[in-house]
Amino acid sequence: MKVDFNSLVRRQTAESKFTHWVISDSEFINRVECQFHYAKPGYKDGVILIPISAEGFFSSVTLLKEGDKLTGEFKSRIAGEEPRKSMSVKGEKLPARSVDVVLYRKDVLAENDEHTTVADWEIVSVNGSPEIGATPIIPETLIANHFKLSGGSATNMTAAEFEEALRISVLYWKDKAMVC
Repeated sequence: MKVDFNSLVRRQTAESKFTHWVISDSEFINRVECQFHYAKPGYKDGVILIPISAEGFFSSVTLLKEGDKLTGEFKSRIAGEEPRKSMSVKGEKLPARSVDVVLYRKDVLAENDEHTTVADWEIVSVNGSPEIGATPIIPETLIANHFKLSGGSATNMTAAEFEEALRISVLYWKDKAMVC
């Protein structure tokens, strides 16, 4: 089994509004491979989440305070993808307390020609949380996935499953934003 970084995850830098890390690529891959047997199922077959040590990771999720100024953008995440709306707040990233690494199996990435390596599994996202436990997917991302919008990956959820996932997402994100 080979694990590698999908090019999409490379946008997760210290300057980005996403979780980032300060450990080496080899240390990162080692943590993922050592924890592979703890994989949790993702939103569909071929997508898994692997919890790893949060040491060296920084979360960009922050709790909003009344009066915080939010900033929005409308841009593509990667070349060739339709632009999306996103919102963030000025602030400082905090050390993550938990980290889930999202991996897609190569056949799932091949569905939309999104594989960027020859690995069996590719790391497509790193979700650092400011608290113990997973952070629900952002509502707009869940919607893009469910409705197979540009750059979205089909969730294969029933209407009831989607509604419940969206309820959890909205309730979590109602007073939080990504740091910019």
